[in-house]
Amino acid sequence: MNVLIVDDEQLARQRLRHMLSGMGQQVVGEAASGEQALQQTINASPDVVLMDIRMPGMDGLEAAGYINQMDNPPAIIFTTAYSDHALKAFETHAVDYLLKPIKQERLANAISAAKRLTRAQIQRLRVEDDVDIRSKICVKSRGSLELVPIEDIIYFKADQKYVTLKTDDHEFLIEESLKALEQEFNHRFVRIHRNALVSENHIAGLSKNDTGHHCIVLNETDDLLEISRRHLPFIRKKLKN
Repeated sequence: MNVLIVDDEQLARQRLRHMLSGMGQQVVGEAASGEQALQQTINASPDVVLMDIRMPGMDGLEAAGYINQMDNPPAIIFTTAYSDHALKAFETHAVDYLLKPIKQERLANAISAAKRLTRAQIQRLRVEDDVDIRSKICVKSRGSLELVPIEDIIYFKADQKYVTLKTDDHEFLIEESLKALEQEFNHRFVRIHRNALVSENHIAGLSKNDTGHHCIVLNETDDLLEISRRHLPFIRKKLKN
């Protein structure tokens, strides 16, 4: 198995590398953050990612969520120092984990039984562990990954199976549902239509388009997004306040 080690502590990475080498596993790379883990996964195409959860910046759960969106994602095994109660949550959702300090026998069993995480499993773990919401969205751009700060996003707009993420100078397609984005970022974005969420900080006012429908006027873009009748009273109230 080709294994990628992700941990923000160098000594922890060295110990895992030593154990894996003794088991005949091939270590194809190391990463010290969630951001590095994403890029290394693209570059090295590992079969398994040993993923620490608590890391500065992008945590392991967030990185795992993005990795699972790749065309051929590796299996992910979390490494953690959680309490017994939290570990039961991992077992309930059939997620492999290694409790620090990691024992070689446990590592060998986890590697052989590695399974891929679903997006739903990762979301449940995030909610149960009360992990902070994301500060950035990971997007694919010209064959590589780019992290877009949430504060730079003007709106999300759904179109069939994709969602368009709009900033002042770029548009990206992401494979996330509008409903999930609304639940995660409901303190920053407001729904104006069944197919659109807009950043409250970028709302400038209301207007009407050529067909007479009410539209939201946004800072940093000339795009006019239609407001549904259902959401219009709420938007008017929010602008008034």
